[in-house]
Amino acid sequence: MADEEKTPETDETPDSIQEEVETAASEEGAGDTSTVDTPEEAPAPAAEAQPQETLTPKERRARKRAAKAPAASGPKTPEERNAARVAARAHKAKLRRSYRERAKTKQAEARKAQPTPEPDQAPEHGPGRPKVRQGIVVSDKADKTIVVRVDVTRRHRRYGKIMRTSSKIHAHDERNDAGAGDTVRVVECRPMSRTKRWRLTDVLEKAK
Repeated sequence: MADEEKTPETDETPDSIQEEVETAASEEGAGDTSTVDTPEEAPAPAAEAQPQETLTPKERRARKRAAKAPAASGPKTPEERNAARVAARAHKAKLRRSYRERAKTKQAEARKAQPTPEPDQAPEHGPGRPKVRQGIVVSDKADKTIVVRVDVTRRHRRYGKIMRTSSKIHAHDERNDAGAGDTVRVVECRPMSRTKRWRLTDVLEKAK
């Protein structure tokens, strides 16, 4: 086998080949500043918006109360519960007293600011002022008693019409001075019988 071709032996070993490749790569990287094309990273998917919980007003109030409520403590003895109840009552009583004092002060200031109110009733209806009426005697048949007709003429407050009304009252006539048709003046007095609440004072005009 003399014709066999002899392959030239190379001094290159796998280690030297690897070094040459790294050197060439570094030189290319120093000369070319362009970045290596890399697949674009897909944007991170936006966090899915969580659906907002819809609560009724009653549920919202319940949650607020639960948040404000003090942390539950352990079981209490009857004495502790009674002491807490007494303290709560005392606190509420203090609040009531302060509220009433403020209300009284405010009312007193309002009364001072207002003018003196006029009496709702007529002066003749006040204490110590008996009513006085003038009328015509329509009957004097009973002993010491006369029947007096009191005529009232007034104008209607809305329509302006003149309205005439009359009422009969029984008056006490101690000396039987008044007769039928006389114009007399009577004054209010204590009850003297079942129907008499008036007393004769003057005979203004005698009947003709």
